[in-house]
Amino acid sequence: MLERLTLYTARLRLRPFSLDDAPIVQVLAGHPDVARTTLAIPHPYPDGAAEAWIASHAAQFEQGTAVHFAIERSSDGAVIGAIGLGLEREHARAELGYWVGKPYWGQGYCTEAAQAVVHYGFVSLDLNRIYAHHFTTNPASGRVLQKIGIV
Repeated sequence: MLERLTLYTARLRLRPFSLDDAPIVQVLAGHPDVARTTLAIPHPYPDGAAEAWIASHAAQFEQGTAVHFAIERSSDGAVIGAIGLGLEREHARAELGYWVGKPYWGQGYCTEAAQAVVHYGFVSLDLNRIYAHHFTTNPASGRVLQKIGIV
């Protein structure tokens, strides 16, 4: 079994979430514009949802069904979003998913994080395929996928 790693990029640290991150997840994921860009984030974002979501990560990793990373800016330690892979180990493939808090949109953070996680998936997890989808109403997410070579 692999251990939960921390990944580093030029500007980011991608690390496992801790329950201490729940308040900022609540704020960032709770923004209606962030919820509009995903299938899995409800709006309004219910109290306790961030804690429950973070608490589920270790078991999902142990079961081999998912790996989640907090996207943390190296310069100041600010958690700015989330990225991860929904794993289908029997087929050696995964779905990439991510969200970034609205104050951090348009700064290239998501592309940088996605490149690192895709590399991790292929090299460390020995995946054969990583795929992702985006809403047509979210062309910025489509550009991230283009830049990392998924679409």
